[in-house]
Amino acid sequence: MQMMTIFFDGACPLCAAEIHMLAARNRRRLLKFVDLGEPGTELPCNIVCARAMDNIHGVLEDGSTIVGVPVFAEAYRRADLPALAWLLSRPWLRWLLDPAYALFARHRGKISAVLGPPLLRFAKYAWR
Repeated sequence: MQMMTIFFDGACPLCAAEIHMLAARNRRRLLKFVDLGEPGTELPCNIVCARAMDNIHGVLEDGSTIVGVPVFAEAYRRADLPALAWLLSRPWLRWLLDPAYALFARHRGKISAVLGPPLLRFAKYAWR
């Protein structure tokens, strides 16, 4: 299985909670995490920072880029969470998952301000 690099917004508590959980489960070292807010962060030439901040992006070792819900499915597969990976990769659910993620991503700041801090605390406690 190829390594996948996930580009995320470390200033978003909800995003940070998700990454913290994935990092804790990254036992096979198949995930790499890049915080877009870190100074000097370099993106692959096919990803624009503004787009990466709008939707989660993942890049596989072969250079292929995935965006949105499929990133989570692939990340969960690599983090040995097969039930979540299976659920998020079902084609018959994409009609629901894609618009739900787009809505979340559009309002991520507001949602994260409310739900993010407690979820980040929980993630740090549960996934030590």
